Amino acid sequence: MTKGIQLTTLLMSIYLAGCAGQDSQTGQTEKLTLPVVQLARQSTTLQRDYVTTLEAVRNVEIRARVSGFLEKIYVDEGQSVHQGQLLFSLNAAEYKVGLDKAKASLKSAEASAKTAEVEVTRVKLLVDKKIVSPSELDLAKAKLDVAKAQIEEAQSALSTASLRLAHASIRAPFDGVINRIPFKIGSLIEEGALLTTVSDIREVFAYFDVSEKEYLGFLKKHRELTGKNGQEVEMMLADETPYPHKGRIETMESIFEEESGTIAFRARFPNPQKLLKHGSSGKIRLPNIVGDALLVPQKAVFEVQDKNFVYVVDKTNKVKSRSFVPQARVGLNYIVRSGLAPGERVVYEGIQNIRDGDQIIPEAVEADSSAAPNTLAQQ
Repeated sequence: MTKGIQLTTLLMSIYLAGCAGQDSQTGQTEKLTLPVVQLARQSTTLQRDYVTTLEAVRNVEIRARVSGFLEKIYVDEGQSVHQGQLLFSLNAAEYKVGLDKAKASLKSAEASAKTAEVEVTRVKLLVDKKIVSPSELDLAKAKLDVAKAQIEEAQSALSTASLRLAHASIRAPFDGVINRIPFKIGSLIEEGALLTTVSDIREVFAYFDVSEKEYLGFLKKHRELTGKNGQEVEMMLADETPYPHKGRIETMESIFEEESGTIAFRARFPNPQKLLKHGSSGKIRLPNIVGDALLVPQKAVFEVQDKNFVYVVDKTNKVKSRSFVPQARVGLNYIVRSGLAPGERVVYEGIQNIRDGDQIIPEAVEADSSAAPNTLAQQ
């Protein structure tokens, strides 16, 4: 008895499930009302992302030009400095001694020259009186020339001593930001040692590589790709947020890299808040206008074995799955490379509830109402 009741219950469940999708009067499968989009070509903008490395417009190594003990550090890492500001000072005692010695040598040379001048005047009088021979005058003049040469040598030594003393005080070459300082006060600094670097980050350069095909495509669509009227670009920061200021492509290299087949572009970005740092990274976003793109909404697309399909609605409102090849993803849409044509209708939403051969009641939806901002996320 119990088995009979269970069998009856099972048969009733199957019967009710089979009748659930049928109209009670006609016995026909109930037609679903689904939104349908008619495909059309339209203008859109592809935005291609390129990995970029950022560099300060000026980034200079500050090196010691003389040796000595580091006597004082006037700045700290990360501090902003202005041109000519004192950064470091080395012990300058020996350079002061050298300067004093050079000054004394110059005075001695000047005194010798003055003595030689007096001697020339005296010998000239004697020659005029024919007391001594003219050769004596020539000899006196030669001694004067030697004395004058010694003055020039002493002046040169004085300039060198003054310069070496000045080099004991290291100053900022331009307005910028101090980077790492590896030495501490009291360290022995050798000539040529790297004390720090100074970066001018009021503006930054962004370098990125473009393929030859893309390079030619940009040139065809933009009259001026570089310079003051060149291509304007956007940048995404490392955390994928957009940088608030736009940049402009300034220049490009003249040679394609043989191995990669790419050419390097350089864009300049303003950096008023000093958010960008020398050596940081980001992504340059270049727009590429496509005037006749055929867009299909992502909601209308499903994948089977790594292939993309949509349900195409024919004239009798029957649906048939069809594969297509996408060119790129743009916002909430795909750009169609092949497999679909303008004017065709595809099911926009509810594709999980239908299968090949089903007849639906189409509800037209404007393509623009299902479109999203035309930005391409491609790397």
